[in-house]
Amino acid sequence: MQTSKTNRTATLVEFLRELISTGQIAPGDKLPSENTLIAEHGVSRTVVREAIMRLQAEGLIHTRRGSGSFALTPPRDEADASAGKVPRTLEERRQLLEFRMGFESQAASAAARHLPQGALADMDFALAAFRASGGNASQTMSCDYEFHLAIARASSNPYLVQAIETFGPAMITMPRQRFDEPEGQLTPRLRQVAEEHESIREAIAAGDQLLAASCMRLHLANSIKRLERESGISHKSFG
Repeated sequence: MQTSKTNRTATLVEFLRELISTGQIAPGDKLPSENTLIAEHGVSRTVVREAIMRLQAEGLIHTRRGSGSFALTPPRDEADASAGKVPRTLEERRQLLEFRMGFESQAASAAARHLPQGALADMDFALAAFRASGGNASQTMSCDYEFHLAIARASSNPYLVQAIETFGPAMITMPRQRFDEPEGQLTPRLRQVAEEHESIREAIAAGDQLLAASCMRLHLANSIKRLERESGISHKSFG
C-alpha cells in the first residue's frame, strides 16, 4: 500500500515537473488546485500535498497560504551543452547579476550607438506591458526579460543576443516575496524597476553610449541590492 502511494506521488511529481519545465505552467503562474489534481489524477489529498512538498524542495514552486502554489523559474536540462548554467542558489543569482553587469552594459552602449529601426518600439512595448501587468509575477518576469532582450537585439551584436537568449527568462530573479505581493498594481519594488528601465531606454534613445551603459550598470547593481535585501543577507555574507 505504501509503495502504491509512493508511486502515485512520484507520478504526480513528474507530471507537474514536466508542465513547469516545458513552460506549460509559466513562472509565476498558479498550479491547479488540490481539488483539481485530486479529481483529474484520482489520487488522495495526501498524495497531492506530498507531491507539492517535493516540488517545493526542488525549488520549482512556492506555496502561499490561502492562495495556492505558484511556479518559479523552470530548470533547464543540465546535460544540454547549449544551455547556460541556471542559477539555483542565492550566491549563483548574485554571480549572474554581476556577469550581466558586464555584457549588458556593453549591449546598452552598443544599442545607443546603432539603434536600428523598430528597436525603441520593442523596448516601449515591453515597458508598457510591464507597467500594465498589475504586478502579476509571470507577466512582470516575461516583460522584464523581453526588455533586456530588446536592448541586446538593438546592439546589432549577435553574440550579445545569444548571451541573453541562452539564459532565457531564468536570468530574471524571481524572489519568493514577489508571490506574496498583492496583484492589481505595481509595488514600490516593481515601480523602481520600471523607472530604471525607463532611464536605460531614454539614454539609448538619446544616443548617449556612456549614459546608457551607466544606467544599465546601475540597474543591475540595484538588482543585487534588492536580492540581498529580500533575502535578508548582507553583501559580506556572500562568499
